[in-house]
Amino acid sequence: MVGMYWGKQESSGGEGVINGVGVLDLVGPGFDWAIGKGLGIGFILEGGVWVHFPLDFLPFSSHHPIASSGGLLYLWADTPNVNKSNNNKCIVVCNPLTKEYKPLPILGSAWSRHGSVLVDHDSNNCGNSVYKRDNFRNKKRVIVLNELAALYYCDEGEGEGGECWLKFSSNLPSKPRSPILVNGSIIALCDVGSPWRSQWKLFICGLKDLKMSQQWSTLEKHEWGDVFDILKRPRLLKGYGNVVLMIGGLKSSFSLNASCSTILILKLDLESFEWGEAGRMPVEMFRCFQESSKFKVFGGGDRVCFSGKRVGRLALWECDENGKEAWRWVDNVPGNGDGLYRGFLFDARLDATP
Repeated sequence: MVGMYWGKQESSGGEGVINGVGVLDLVGPGFDWAIGKGLGIGFILEGGVWVHFPLDFLPFSSHHPIASSGGLLYLWADTPNVNKSNNNKCIVVCNPLTKEYKPLPILGSAWSRHGSVLVDHDSNNCGNSVYKRDNFRNKKRVIVLNELAALYYCDEGEGEGGECWLKFSSNLPSKPRSPILVNGSIIALCDVGSPWRSQWKLFICGLKDLKMSQQWSTLEKHEWGDVFDILKRPRLLKGYGNVVLMIGGLKSSFSLNASCSTILILKLDLESFEWGEAGRMPVEMFRCFQESSKFKVFGGGDRVCFSGKRVGRLALWECDENGKEAWRWVDNVPGNGDGLYRGFLFDARLDATP
């Protein structure tokens, strides 16, 4: 599994190799990647080396990476050869190693501005599909979600008339924050509080329930107590298996404008429905983020990365199979205007076909 981060780098040539390193040398575990507009940026964890690779094989303007699944990247892009007044967008699927790509059906630009994109590949469990069919194997699943509606992409062989977007009402109480896909279900944070005080709750919806009128339900237990009140601006990441990670600033008190003492990583086991602490950023590392006006969290599984304005490097949390955590800095991040990187996990594969 590879972590993928992106910034605002510009394109610069290169065919078949990445700064002299063969593409095959970079396929496999132990690599973290970053990708920007026209140029990818990779970080090799074992050697601590940054490498680059081009994305200029894509014939789309303003492409912006958003997600990855099954060895494929998903990007928002301006649609070619259309009237600019239409301002249409499409999601492009590509394999950056083989340079194969495929645009999905066109969407309006409002979806790219206000929708969260979730992707995965259903290789075995066709029962989680919106339309249960025997031939639903190794198919791409793409969901674009906001508080009012959800778009579901039907891969070839699903739905009527081949590939298309299916639209469903979502009727969430507020804009979904950091939604994730976990074993055929969408899980998202929503603010159900007042304009002057946030109150976060977890909402869940199975993909097979998207077409139902009351598809979303609250994910909660009385025993959880004030777990959502101790974190400032929480966000979700997918852990391994049935684990959800929730990350946010640990409030020093329950007052309205309480300061944060550190950044806390909590984990929710969806089988036992129990919360536990996965990690706590060291105080000396947190001081760098205290002085940053904005920071981003990305990653998943056993690795979470933090990027902040004017920090100049990435903070990385890792956890081994025995539950032992470690924090470290990733230095020498290639130049970026505001120093703010975003990212996602990427499983690099040469056999992945858009």
